[in-house]
Amino acid sequence: MTNPSDIVWHDHAVNRATREQNLGQRGVVVWFTGLSGCGKSTVANELDCQLSRLGRSTMLLDGDNIRHGLCAPPDRLRTEHSEAFAARFGLGFGSMDREENIRRIGSVAALMASAGLITLTAFVSPYRKDRDHVRQIVEAAGREGDFIEVFVDTPLAICESRDPKGLYKKARAGEIKHFTGISDPYELPENPEIHLPGGEGMSAAEQASVVLRWLIARNVFQAG
Repeated sequence: MTNPSDIVWHDHAVNRATREQNLGQRGVVVWFTGLSGCGKSTVANELDCQLSRLGRSTMLLDGDNIRHGLCAPPDRLRTEHSEAFAARFGLGFGSMDREENIRRIGSVAALMASAGLITLTAFVSPYRKDRDHVRQIVEAAGREGDFIEVFVDTPLAICESRDPKGLYKKARAGEIKHFTGISDPYELPENPEIHLPGGEGMSAAEQASVVLRWLIARNVFQAG
């Protein structure tokens, strides 16, 4: 089956509207983006907790966790698969690999949103065209406005001073290639739905609350 016309979409008996009605919420994708160390994973985790306390149905996709399975690098795949398999399907950190990484995540996130889940993602996702492509994937599977870009805007100097995984130090020493902010660019979001200034004294809980209030104001779910 090499002809795309042979691949046919099957509509399900239980549709998206029914799933959302059962959950009492809209399925959306909240896409946290920013430099490594900006705090996006911490804020996404805090938002997940706040939503859980309100009884919301969520899923959190984190960049590092996804690299352990769905978007594993070649070295990880080689432990269970052939060299040819690892070379073909493993993802590194060059621009094309990052593009495929984000495409895979965007497609998975769109499926989760179609199930009615408030889907949170935390990925550097440095290239604007890749984030825009995910927006197209998510909205094509649902509605305009289902993709919510959250820019955690923490200055590089602060991210580097935190360096929780020691990655900036390795990048400065030339031990890590294609590292965003050092040897590779980060393209700032032009019109994110939510802009969270980082390094200005707001706690992760406070930043998450900003996003939570935004979701409630846009009727993603009803508070109380």
